[in-house]
Amino acid sequence: MRPEGKTTTDAVSSQANVTDQQKRTKIIYIVYLIAALDITWMFLQFSVTPYLAKKLGFDTLWFGYLQTTVGVIQLLGGPMFGRFADLFGARVALSLACSSTVVFFLLLAIADHPAMLFIQKLPTIFMHVIPASQMVVADLSAPEKRADALSKLGLCFGIGMIAGSTLGGHLNTRYGETFTACCGAAGSAFSLLLVLKFIPKTTKTQSSRTNTDSENKSKSVFNLGEITRLMKFPGVTQTFVVKVIAGLPSGIFQVMFSIIALEFFKLEPQQNGNLMAYFGIVQMVIQGGVIGRLTGRYSESSLLLLSIAISSLVGLALAYMQNVFHFCIIVIPMMFSLSVFNVITDSILTKSVPSSDTGTMLGLCASVQSLLRTVGPTAGGFLYVNYGLSSIGLIQFVVNVAVFVFLLQHRLKKSA
Repeated sequence: MRPEGKTTTDAVSSQANVTDQQKRTKIIYIVYLIAALDITWMFLQFSVTPYLAKKLGFDTLWFGYLQTTVGVIQLLGGPMFGRFADLFGARVALSLACSSTVVFFLLLAIADHPAMLFIQKLPTIFMHVIPASQMVVADLSAPEKRADALSKLGLCFGIGMIAGSTLGGHLNTRYGETFTACCGAAGSAFSLLLVLKFIPKTTKTQSSRTNTDSENKSKSVFNLGEITRLMKFPGVTQTFVVKVIAGLPSGIFQVMFSIIALEFFKLEPQQNGNLMAYFGIVQMVIQGGVIGRLTGRYSESSLLLLSIAISSLVGLALAYMQNVFHFCIIVIPMMFSLSVFNVITDSILTKSVPSSDTGTMLGLCASVQSLLRTVGPTAGGFLYVNYGLSSIGLIQFVVNVAVFVFLLQHRLKKSA
């Protein structure tokens, strides 16, 4: 028979665990809302920048340079921001990211010269709302449910894509670029208020904080050794290299899409907004209803292979695409492969490092996307102008087939 005091203690402990779990769930839902709003404002911006750049005299090559500038700035900022989030906590990190987004939109609203479009990109060094949101979700979710929890951020991405593209297209068509940018600034300010009201100072576990606080506080945000140290954990380097190489061709297409929509598909702002909204619907279905079920049934390594195989076929389809209807069909496997690839690689990488370093790891993951935006526009602009859209698709096909064969051979050697 159990002592009465122990039974009471267990009941209190159980109640505390339930309360703590409810609190964690509430914070995660708030973070999902903040992420959805951030994506909304970003896609609002995508309805402004290409058309404003064209009005200011940018051609395809110069627009590529503009996108490359963003990539370089965020490439430098991503790992440092992740380290900053680990050191100073979720609330400070998200506040900095949202404040930078407000400044970004205000500068966009007053941009009236080509140079201003480059200056307007400077705040993007701190605009890492999604990596900070991923850190919070990774910290507060159980390891076995992490891929599913991270995939829900992709659902938020789909919601934001639909809302931002539709809203941005209508606002830009009816009221112009300046008014649309001001709406983005106001929305980002609202996101900042949500952060200050609901996000705790830190989301790290107590044991993780106790073990790392004293050493972390003495280390700089700019400590490159602390950032690159994560590459020494088992499996991290290989997954990271795969993330870069397999993601590069599809990244080139993504950063060039605004130009492809404008020149290849000849879309008006509102039509472009509707197409982006369609992307969002597809992504919502995949992230909300498909990925969670797949991660529950299949291993992460199997899903990674599947996503790369499908991505290679998508590249082949893009090479022979003729019109926007063809593209609408291709979007479904494209969004599936991209969603699974990003969720699975992020999940593998965050599980491979201590919980005290999830922010830094996700900052490095964000820097991969920034690297793609750095090389992508220049490489994509060169390929598109000289060899046409088909060249981008064929490169995606060849690269992903090579990565698939490498991973398959590696897996067979391990199982042998």
